[in-house]
Amino acid sequence: MDLTGVAKGLADQTIYRLEQRFQKMLRTNPRYKNLDEANRGLILDLLKKYQEKLRDGITPSRFTVREDMYRLYQNRLKLKLTYQDLEQIRDLLESFKTK
Repeated sequence: MDLTGVAKGLADQTIYRLEQRFQKMLRTNPRYKNLDEANRGLILDLLKKYQEKLRDGITPSRFTVREDMYRLYQNRLKLKLTYQDLEQIRDLLESFKTK
């Protein structure tokens, strides 16, 4: 399981189930061992933000995803994000894009 697997069916999940799947993914997938607690919280907050939009029937546009990535990249030093962290977050956000 990876971040896109956690986000699959996001609109139908409860917040509790989303957190469970996210924690399980962090425990079982060695690719995400580099994420510290603050970065994990940041990703979970992004998931919750997009979950609320999807529940309201709003599919995130490419512009919204690009805007979020720009904000993260701009604040990467303050948030202590590495380029690997940004790449993993970008993969997650791109899975939400509309075609």
